[in-house]
Amino acid sequence: MSISLDEAVELTRTGDVWVFRGRSVPDRAIQLTTNSPVNHVGMAVVLDDMPPLMWHAELGRSLPDMWTGSHQRGVQLHDLRDAVCVWANRYGQRAWLRQLEPPVDTAMEEAVLRTVARLDGTPFPSTAQLAWRWARGRVPDLHRRRPATGDGGGVPLRDRALETAYCAEVVAVTYEAMGLLPAGRRPNWYDPGRFWSGDDLDLSGGAQLGAEIEVRIPPR
Repeated sequence: MSISLDEAVELTRTGDVWVFRGRSVPDRAIQLTTNSPVNHVGMAVVLDDMPPLMWHAELGRSLPDMWTGSHQRGVQLHDLRDAVCVWANRYGQRAWLRQLEPPVDTAMEEAVLRTVARLDGTPFPSTAQLAWRWARGRVPDLHRRRPATGDGGGVPLRDRALETAYCAEVVAVTYEAMGLLPAGRRPNWYDPGRFWSGDDLDLSGGAQLGAEIEVRIPPR
C-alpha cells in the first residue's frame, strides 16, 4: 500500500512514526550494524492548529528548528512535510508511515511538549560514537531490562541526562515519557529498526503501531 505525501501529512497524528531507508554508504552501514531495513526514524507531533511537525535527530541543519527558530544540528523539531522532502530528495531516502493506535490523549501531548523542551538542541553523536553505541546495544546481555544500578541501567530514559542523542533514542525517550514504553532499558537498546514492523516494541497499555504505509514523495 502506498499513499501520497499530502495524504500522509493529512493522516498523521502525534505519536505516529516515520521510518526511512537510504542507499548511501552511511545508510547501509547503519542498516548493517543494526540488522534492520531502515536507518532513520522520527515521530510526528500534531498539536492544535500548528502544521504537522517531525521530532527527530540528524546531522544536517537545512531546515529551521520550529522550537527555537534557528538552524541547528542534533535534536530538532521540523515542519513534517519539509523534513520528509529533505530526507527523500536530498538524502535519497524512501519513507514509510506507521500510525499509533489508539490516538494519544492530552496527558501524552503534554509529555511530548515537556520532552521537546528538554531535549531540543541536544547534539548528534559523532559517527564513531554512534557505531559504538549501536554495536553495544546489539549485545544480547545489554538488551535485558535491568534493575536500578549505579550506572543508570534502571533509570528511566526520560530522567537521564543525554549529552548526545540519535534519532531512535529521541523517539524512545519521548515514547517512554508518554507511557508507551517500559522504563529500565539502556538508551542504546533502541535503533531505527526497533520501530520497523519486523521488531516488537511491546508498547504499553494496549497501544500498537500499524503496518508500514509507503509514502510517495513528489520530485524536488
